[in-house]
Amino acid sequence: MHFSTIRREAGSIYYTQKRSGLIEDKGLGLIHIYYGKGVGKTTRAIGLSVRAAGDNRQVDFVQFMKSGTSSEVVIFKKIPNIAYWCPGKHPFIMSHGPATIQYEHAAKALQFALEAIDRRTHLVVCDEILSAVIFDLLKKEQIVDLIERCRNKIELVMTGIDAPEEFIKLADYVTEFVQVKHPYYSGARARKGIEY
Repeated sequence: MHFSTIRREAGSIYYTQKRSGLIEDKGLGLIHIYYGKGVGKTTRAIGLSVRAAGDNRQVDFVQFMKSGTSSEVVIFKKIPNIAYWCPGKHPFIMSHGPATIQYEHAAKALQFALEAIDRRTHLVVCDEILSAVIFDLLKKEQIVDLIERCRNKIELVMTGIDAPEEFIKLADYVTEFVQVKHPYYSGARARKGIEY
């Protein structure tokens, strides 16, 4: 088999979407969704934040449903053009459902994101905002409003365990993270600096 034939076959296997339309510079204001049960959603958002900061872009990284103790926070504080926002301690949502503190946490985190948009940041990351919707801490309409405020102006990244179809239709980038294997399920404890 000739090398060009191999490349063509590999391309059709791994790159199933065809490119369409004119190639053009889009500028800022595209919508990213990273979702799924696999690990790496926050890590991808952190990587994009560091890349944008390296290009002298202003980044506002807002964490929903987290307590602000993950290891990336230490690095964010050392990068002048990354602003990190977390409302504070966030207890786990138990089987009986969310408590007042979780609703307050989500409302404050959303307010941080909206203030960043009003300041015309370049990139706003709303880490775990999609999970906040799943637990009814935020309404879908609030997310649609957030998307529309950013479109064609500010790059928006949203992460979480699942993404409703209407959000996927509104997004420009959508990546699903699929878990194949994880040591947690064979008894490993989460490791600081690796899992958080």
